[in-house]
Amino acid sequence: MAQTTSRDVARVRLGAAGAAVTVATVVTNALAYVVPMLGARRLTAADLGALATVLALAAIAAVPGFGLQIAVAAHRARRGAGDTRRLGLRTAALTAGVTTAAAPVLTVALRLPLALTLLLATTTFATVLSGRWLGELQGQERFLRLAAAMVAVALGRYGGLVAGLLLGRGPEVCLLLTTLTGLFALPLLARLASSPEYPRPADPATSDRPDVVTGTSPARRPAGQRLGARQVMTACGATLAMLTISYADLILARQLLPAADSGAYAVGAVLSKGALWAPQVVTLLVLPRLAQGDRRARLVALALILACGAVLVVSSAVAGELAFRLVGGADYLHLAGTAPMFAAVGALYAVVFMLVNDRVATAARWPAAPLWLATAGLTAAAALVAPRTVTGVLSCSLTVATLSAVVMAWLVFVRGRH
Repeated sequence: MAQTTSRDVARVRLGAAGAAVTVATVVTNALAYVVPMLGARRLTAADLGALATVLALAAIAAVPGFGLQIAVAAHRARRGAGDTRRLGLRTAALTAGVTTAAAPVLTVALRLPLALTLLLATTTFATVLSGRWLGELQGQERFLRLAAAMVAVALGRYGGLVAGLLLGRGPEVCLLLTTLTGLFALPLLARLASSPEYPRPADPATSDRPDVVTGTSPARRPAGQRLGARQVMTACGATLAMLTISYADLILARQLLPAADSGAYAVGAVLSKGALWAPQVVTLLVLPRLAQGDRRARLVALALILACGAVLVVSSAVAGELAFRLVGGADYLHLAGTAPMFAAVGALYAVVFMLVNDRVATAARWPAAPLWLATAGLTAAAALVAPRTVTGVLSCSLTVATLSAVVMAWLVFVRGRH
């Protein structure tokens, strides 16, 4: 009875944590979509193009922040408390410095105002530094506070942009406002992460706190080395590889297909992205347990992601026309038969991303190498072998996603035992 009660409590905690993080993710995505929608109505075409370009650069520059979050979360879960202040500041300052140094080149190459590219550096500093506190909360499994912190980061990152656009200001003022809101969010993140955490046992190698995923006590924490730049760089490389492989087919379609087919592929890719990001909350919740080598948590997380992917693929097969009508309109209904293929690509990469995070969390060597090889293989196959059609590029993408999932599963479940 006591064991059943413990598991019931764990499931309730997991449900609350998952719901809170899901809401935070929805808020973040909603704010990200509001910006281009408002920009299209409030800015001239030239100003909208400049702002969209800077936001794309900001997304790329934010990669070190995601890497910092993963590295800090994994270290927290393995080793407990540690000083991440200097590492966070160094990572944010270095990223902002590189962005500042690149500002003149970006200004000329992309025909952007210098003020925008310089403000990009300050915005990047706040975004990357926030990864430190997000990682600490994630590694401590304080998911309700993590959800609050994610909302704070989203408001800091997009709130100024939305306010500036509503006020009818230009891109420079909008980016200045979002720089200020991003910096103002940092003290709130520090407050959320610095308040008392869950009690931990005296021995940092063990914990009797039930697993929020499985309801069982986690395995003994393996000894780890001090968190440093190498771990952050490894996590950054993995994050960049995941982003690259997830957008590679879309970029290849743009390069290889006629304009109309490229646009049609972009519509279908929305289904891929939906299937990819829908179960990512599972990866976020399970990462601390992956860092502790909890095999059961890994299996449960993988089962949940596979189940979510299966539901989305089947739904796309049954309601392909409805999916394309909602995403792109009646002009794209002729592609309804490809809907399950697009969804399957995203579902497979959701599995791959979880397994890559497992490799990063357990300090495996070269965790992102299979994804870079997969990107190279996809590029070669699409350019040299596949027919220059939507189905041709999509078939290549689905094949590579399947092979990537198989290889990553072998690395984690077979080779990882030795």
